[in-house]
Amino acid sequence: MMSLDLELILGPLRDAADVGEPRQSRLYRLLKASILDGRLAPGTRLPASRQLAMDFRMARNGVLFAYQQLLAEGFLDADRQGTRVAALPLAAGPAPAPLVGQEILSRRGRQLPRIDRSDASLPFAPGIADLNAFPWQRWARLLQQAWGEVSARQLAYTEPGGEPALRRAVAAFLSARRGVACAPEQVFIVAGGQVALDACAHLLADEGDTVWMEEPGYPHARNAMLAAGLRVRSVPVDQDGMAPAEDLWRTDPPRLLFLTPSHQYPLGSVLSLERRLAFLNRLTPGGWLIEDDYDSDFNHVQPGARPLPAIQGLRPDAPVIYVGTFSKLLYPGLRIGYMVVPRWAVTALGEAIGTLYRSGRCVEQRALARFLDSGELTRHLRRMAPVYRARQQALRAALGAEFGTPEHILGGQAGLHLVLRLPDGPDDVAVVRAARELGVIARPLSSYYADGTAAGNGLVLGYGVAEEGRIPELVARLRVASTTARSSDGSAP
Repeated sequence: MMSLDLELILGPLRDAADVGEPRQSRLYRLLKASILDGRLAPGTRLPASRQLAMDFRMARNGVLFAYQQLLAEGFLDADRQGTRVAALPLAAGPAPAPLVGQEILSRRGRQLPRIDRSDASLPFAPGIADLNAFPWQRWARLLQQAWGEVSARQLAYTEPGGEPALRRAVAAFLSARRGVACAPEQVFIVAGGQVALDACAHLLADEGDTVWMEEPGYPHARNAMLAAGLRVRSVPVDQDGMAPAEDLWRTDPPRLLFLTPSHQYPLGSVLSLERRLAFLNRLTPGGWLIEDDYDSDFNHVQPGARPLPAIQGLRPDAPVIYVGTFSKLLYPGLRIGYMVVPRWAVTALGEAIGTLYRSGRCVEQRALARFLDSGELTRHLRRMAPVYRARQQALRAALGAEFGTPEHILGGQAGLHLVLRLPDGPDDVAVVRAARELGVIARPLSSYYADGTAAGNGLVLGYGVAEEGRIPELVARLRVASTTARSSDGSAP
């Protein structure tokens, strides 16, 4: 005869409410849950399969299925006397209570600032190129060609460091456009620029080491360093780029120095040649410079002119890691980035990168190699340069007309965004919230500061996805959002 406890546990077998679940699966689930939470204690004997099937009017094969599955998983034991609950440490009591609140994350995980991930397809979302203008048909043909060349072996994991053809193409592309001095073996293909930053943080520094970051700066880069347990020292930026105080080199020298020299993100300054050389000369022994070549491909001041050469190219044997991605030149979902490492560090870093990360996306890497080798990417950049320049000029004019503060418009030498400072308010977070209701996406400048300081109050406005003809009307919406935010915080108009 079945015990009262087992009758209560298996009672739902008589309930027809779980439509679509086979009774044998329900029996297995009920028994397993009861063993795990301790209601069926170790040593408890279960009814014979024939008896249980009769009691609950189910097929005996269904009972045998549940018993056999639990036996295979180690929850039950069977001998000549029958079937009983196995002696498991898991059956000692109820499951541990779930963690709540911030206790779920580690200390490092809790200190990571949240990053707004609102719809990046709307104007004026920064960091996004015009995806409608991308040569999709040509790219699709290259992908199809690459699919026809690969075998099952190549669809497992790609070679460490990436496809050789892409490493050669990236080395040639960077040499021609950015003055980067490197051989293909110095190029390591990774799953996006963020992975490259993560690798730098984990492989070039130890927990507690100091990293200098631009203030304001790129939030994703700061999060990569924080997640690795590094101590972030925020260094202010002026019109010529990062500007550390003289005594900082003595009191808190960096193990890692992170720069966006070609177009500082978000303020848009270009690091002067004098400072580029100074940073190289003053790196301490064991220190590394991470050069994130953000937004270097569009020069709006001197159309057609090459920007300042990469720091890496000024002294190729210096401890510089040159980091880049094709997400903004092609499309974000591609997730292909690269690291260029010094020749003397190829073996050590190559082995470490191969150990920490697995390579993939063989087909896309082969297609991208042909895209670069054929000159298609260079032609695409040349086509888009005047388009983005015209959009920037339209945005600058519209901001001046609506806000009347041209001196508070920052950036514009390169890249795909401008910054509108709001030193007299309203609060930039409130403006962004109001603008979203009007179908316009912007980023609060304050979120790019380590402490979210109000001294950085303003808007970061990308024009990559903003059509030139719509820009005046979109900026007018921003003005409405600003007025709404000012009214809500009670400040004077």
